[in-house]
Amino acid sequence: EIYTLSLHDALPISETVAVGLLWVPQDGESTVLAAESRPGARRHGEQLMPSVRAVCAKAGHRLDELASVVCGAGPGPFTGLRVGLVSAASLGDALGVPVYGVCTLDAIAAVAVAGAGGPLLVISDARRRELYWAAYDEHGRRTHGPSVGTPAALAGSVAELGVHRLAGPVAAGYAEALGLPESPPGLTPSPAGLVAAAAAQLRAGSTPAPLEPLYLRRPDAVPPGERKRVNA
Repeated sequence: EIYTLSLHDALPISETVAVGLLWVPQDGESTVLAAESRPGARRHGEQLMPSVRAVCAKAGHRLDELASVVCGAGPGPFTGLRVGLVSAASLGDALGVPVYGVCTLDAIAAVAVAGAGGPLLVISDARRRELYWAAYDEHGRRTHGPSVGTPAALAGSVAELGVHRLAGPVAAGYAEALGLPESPPGLTPSPAGLVAAAAAQLRAGSTPAPLEPLYLRRPDAVPPGERKRVNA
């Protein structure tokens, strides 16, 4: 039996801190034993660990019963990703369990593919009038991305990507511009989606890849330049 803690920290993709404790059997669907979602914008560090403790209490399991930790790895901005990944890595180190980072777009696709419907484009708000996006085949395998770009640039690539439908937190607002129907509607990253995207690795007991945040942009802050010399 695999008891997995799933963490999704606050990002523009949802602006919530979502935590779930799931049971992952070797065969069949995973079961959410308990889950909690809290407003997390600008309160990442304050919300995440209290949510972890609350979820374990609801499910009636101790942290030392966990077999693994799954966390969202972006794409997203610096602060939200760092808090989530560092918290997950710290838990994994303290408990001696593997930690799996999952692209949050993959987590949405894993849920969307369960409803069938053909190749899929998943998008989320990247702010700055841009979108994070990734394309998937009918089996949920990522074929392009993750990337970031303007809606206009993405619209020009839809035919080349070969996708038939659209999903994600902001899909309804861009369906017309991208020329794709939203199917299924209203999908956001969730603990269940993160675990679904990592399920094959969890069941196989695979060694996780190093945790790498998916920023997809260069940081706004840059090191200061060399000081100018002042002549006396």
